[in-house]
Amino acid sequence: MVIRKGGALLLAAILLISGIFGLTKAMRYFYQKAYPLGYEQLVLPACEEQELEPSFVFAVIRTESSFRPQAQSSVGARGLMQITEETFQWIQFRMEDESGVDYDDLFDEKTNIQYGTFLLRTLLDEFGSETNALCAYHAGWGNTKKWLQNEEYAPDGQNIENIPFGDTGRYVKKVLETKKMYEKLYDFSA
Repeated sequence: MVIRKGGALLLAAILLISGIFGLTKAMRYFYQKAYPLGYEQLVLPACEEQELEPSFVFAVIRTESSFRPQAQSSVGARGLMQITEETFQWIQFRMEDESGVDYDDLFDEKTNIQYGTFLLRTLLDEFGSETNALCAYHAGWGNTKKWLQNEEYAPDGQNIENIPFGDTGRYVKKVLETKKMYEKLYDFSA
């Protein structure tokens, strides 16, 4: 079989394009495994109810627990969204929840997502931006209030630009970068 120069170039181009397409598909598959949509059937309705971006909630869950519902931190934060007992009680008060749900129920995926998304919505409403809300989620409502009142941390009094706790700064950065990955990998507009 004789392949002319033009035919060989065309064949090489086709093979190159096929290889790039295959590699792109493989990379997307890899990243979707690294950034899964765990508990999608619970997260998406909770996001709709609380008017939250799914990419934001998936990023918080991935960062907090890596989608492990039985996760428990050294300070006792529990479940997918890592809620402490004190925060749980505060959420119950804010929700006016008299359902009988207790702290042990935070290992239940649905309960944890319900409380965690309510908390995120409340913090976004209170603090106005994802960065500020994540500071409050990680370092507490009181610390966030103080930081917003300090020009060193929030020069405009509205947006925390210099997070004084290193672990909180790393946490906020990680969640926001993870959110961007979810936005690149998935179409949540449907």
